[in-house]
Amino acid sequence: MQIDIASPTKRAPTHAIFVVVPRFNLTTMITMIETMRIANYLSSEVVFSWDIVSFDGPRISASNGMNTQVNHDITATHPADFVFVLGSWGTEVYDNRRLTSWLRKEARAGRRIAAVELGCYVVARAGLLDGKMATTHFSWLSGFRESFPQVEAIEQVYTIDGKIMTCSGGLAGVDLMLHLIDEVLGSGMSGEVSDQMLYPAIRTATTEQRRTMGRSKEEMLPLVRRAMSIIEQNIEEPLSIPEIAEILDVSQRQLERQFSRHVGCTVVQFGLLRRVENARILLISTQMSVREIATASGFNTLSHFSYSFGKLFGRRPSEYREAWPENEPAPSWTGTLSDFVDALERKRQQKLGGKKL
Repeated sequence: MQIDIASPTKRAPTHAIFVVVPRFNLTTMITMIETMRIANYLSSEVVFSWDIVSFDGPRISASNGMNTQVNHDITATHPADFVFVLGSWGTEVYDNRRLTSWLRKEARAGRRIAAVELGCYVVARAGLLDGKMATTHFSWLSGFRESFPQVEAIEQVYTIDGKIMTCSGGLAGVDLMLHLIDEVLGSGMSGEVSDQMLYPAIRTATTEQRRTMGRSKEEMLPLVRRAMSIIEQNIEEPLSIPEIAEILDVSQRQLERQFSRHVGCTVVQFGLLRRVENARILLISTQMSVREIATASGFNTLSHFSYSFGKLFGRRPSEYREAWPENEPAPSWTGTLSDFVDALERKRQQKLGGKKL
């Protein structure tokens, strides 16, 4: 299937260029454009216009397999006020020197440049994120930090640091666009656009990306959420349960009881899952050796790391690295917290079923 997204034929007072790379997130791009389209619809005049371009040819395949017809002649576009660079899985290994050079030129010309989801890799390779605060999708933060230690990578919905912006992707693109509409047309219009989209609440830049932390539909209990965050912030040097309980100012027994009740696994099991997930990101997004990745993910021995990784993902770390992303037609995120907890429950039920009454 192919999709063509039309832009207003004339340049409006505010013009955006969306630069897409292969396997970009089509939903993110469409929802970002939709906020501008609705702003035009609600305004007395056309305020926003846009171009969709690529440095990889006239037809680009998105992560969902849909092909998008784009402008591949960058010289034919209108001068931009905003440049959005959209990338998703696979962008961690994408490197187009023409695009990098063009982004540097646009930055020197004073354009406001935004890296969306894994578009942060493209903008970082251009040197535009050096010394700046940036974000990306939470699942990719550890790999991005290892690849670009000169960038202050944090987990939040979006960042604005001077004329450089970053966005975590998904529907966070709507929040960033609503903020920019607020800048251009005022908060009243951004609220009107939000209402037209039936968007529940406009999130600020510093809003946390995750609400449920992967469990149920409800927000996670604050105590457990903080415990999860502490574990994730200390992947390389894992803390003991007593140390976590001391930081939270609760008893070890209370921490373990609440964690098991609201997450479905123990604190230790959750920590192991997050360390293995961290290792997976480092395998596919960095050039670190398997041994270095094991150490960076809090494993004391390579054998323990290989065993834990294989048990969760069904293959050795080196095999996983070799298969990503060229040898897999589409990404899969096995090893989610829900899958992990469900597997533990099935194992527990099997043990109970094997007991004699």
